[in-house]
Amino acid sequence: MLVIGLTGSIATGKSTVSTALRAPPNSISVIDADLIARQVVEPGTRGYARIISYFSATTPDLLVPASATTMAKDGPDGKGRPLNRTALGRRVFGDDPDRRRDRAVLNSIVHPAVRLEIAKAIFWNYITGRRAIVLDVPLLFESGLSLICGAVVTVAISDPEVQMSRLLERDAAAGLTRDDAQKRIASQGDVRVKAERCKELGPERGVVIWNDGSPDELRQSVHEAMGLLMTANPAWWSWVLLGCPPLAVLAATWAVCRNWAASKRWHAKSEASRTSS
Repeated sequence: MLVIGLTGSIATGKSTVSTALRAPPNSISVIDADLIARQVVEPGTRGYARIISYFSATTPDLLVPASATTMAKDGPDGKGRPLNRTALGRRVFGDDPDRRRDRAVLNSIVHPAVRLEIAKAIFWNYITGRRAIVLDVPLLFESGLSLICGAVVTVAISDPEVQMSRLLERDAAAGLTRDDAQKRIASQGDVRVKAERCKELGPERGVVIWNDGSPDELRQSVHEAMGLLMTANPAWWSWVLLGCPPLAVLAATWAVCRNWAASKRWHAKSEASRTSS
């Protein structure tokens, strides 16, 4: 089974690509890390309780306001009101020491739970005979999850101002300011750097989709990218791996080693570039 890592940054079109991959003719199962990250902190979960314990003292509006749907303090199901994700975002996005510390705490609560659910989903898709799955993770490289991927697709925008304008337009109803938007973009890293890192994996394992044009152009780019990846990873190989689990383990180990080597090359090049400048 081919694990395709899908990454990008906020407002680059990654969600649009993810939707296209779910739909025919691709019909690929997508493991959405953002969706899982929401599920593992829903009221009643261990993650929810830990976030309340740590952030309630510094974030008075941590929970959504009581209303007819949230049923006052206990929420609609008695497990508590949902988290106010906008307020939590304001608390952790930014470069000052307090926000960096709180972001690290939030990550330490959410990331292990997300990784466990991702592992379960990958195993389930493998034993049910999927040819390929998509692992949709905004911080794919930064989290180290790119190591387990047989291929990586990065959705990028070449002009930072286009990315900013799309984000402001998308979240205008939520009252997102330009300063808040800049912090959110910065929190996910420069997508152009991610694109260069993706290319380090090689032409059939690292594919960059540039989303500077129209929706039709984006769909065409997705079609071409999937054609390239499926040709390089034929269906018969997936059936061989399903029928021989030890070979699947060996193939996965080889992919991790290969990706680790590519990561080392990337970091060496980045360090050399910083030193020379």
